[in-house]
Amino acid sequence: MHRLLAIFMISAFCLSLVAGELPKSCQPEVQTAKWAVKWWKKRHQEKIAAKDKMEQVELLMVGDSITHAWDQKKAKAVWDRYCAERNTLNIGFSGDRNENVLWRLQNGAVDNISPKLAVLMIGTNNAGHRQEASAETAQGIKAILDELGKRLPKTKVLLLAIFPRGKDDNDALRKLNMGTNKIIKDFADGKRVFFLDINAKFLD
Repeated sequence: MHRLLAIFMISAFCLSLVAGELPKSCQPEVQTAKWAVKWWKKRHQEKIAAKDKMEQVELLMVGDSITHAWDQKKAKAVWDRYCAERNTLNIGFSGDRNENVLWRLQNGAVDNISPKLAVLMIGTNNAGHRQEASAETAQGIKAILDELGKRLPKTKVLLLAIFPRGKDDNDALRKLNMGTNKIIKDFADGKRVFFLDINAKFLD
């Protein structure tokens, strides 16, 4: 049933391309939030420079603030233990939605590298910033997977379920994320894209 839903979503996505009705989630866009404009493009350029200095990128982390936070000092010990020796590049940006990730991928973020693995978690800000429908958020995530496949054809992708929001399952934003997760889990093909849901580890 879920696989049929995913096939339906992909078909709807293709039809939207033909009709010229591409969801906002799928349209590459620079981050324009007032609190982010001062640092967002600067961080993008800094990450490109850091990438270009690395002899090899084996692990790529892609996402929003949840991923961005690994750059904080309080996360350094864990990062150094599990990620540093794997030549990891973190391109998580706080506040990013699907369309912002797409823009970064199309503007140098992953040029001239071929990681063994990319870890992707994105979409919660599409729900949080404009309460985007789960189906549209899922289409944006599919667009990111396609972009990664085109630019990093040898890289496997671990697609993580979007983390829970709100107090419980009745929260409107959590429902949106749960709906997105039901769709995106079927984007996994067991060959290039793999899906993992670790949300239960964060709920008591």
